[in-house]
Amino acid sequence: MSEFDNAIPTAFDPFAEANAEDSGAGTKDYVHVRVQQRNGRKSLTTVQGLKKEYSYNKILKDLKKEFCCNGTVVQDPELGQVIQLQGDQRKNVSTFLVQAGIVKKENIKIHGF
Repeated sequence: MSEFDNAIPTAFDPFAEANAEDSGAGTKDYVHVRVQQRNGRKSLTTVQGLKKEYSYNKILKDLKKEFCCNGTVVQDPELGQVIQLQGDQRKNVSTFLVQAGIVKKENIKIHGF
């Protein structure tokens, strides 16, 4: 009976490593660019995950001027500050952030459709 006790595997937790290192899986700080559908053909582009050292209002001002659209900075309790732009500006925002040197191309995640 004792040899069977040694052969029984213990409970395996596949997420034990992720829980042990709280920030281990998310060491890269990604900037998430998403599109949200509004009424009919209207859409909204959101940008989140920028570093807090950047001035969101100055980035927003440049984005609005560059793409001829309106936008705002929204304070979200979970996500922090989020930039919202009118229209589907995902490709434009990602190229702008890379060219301005704010984010590296491999740290941008584009979501939606």
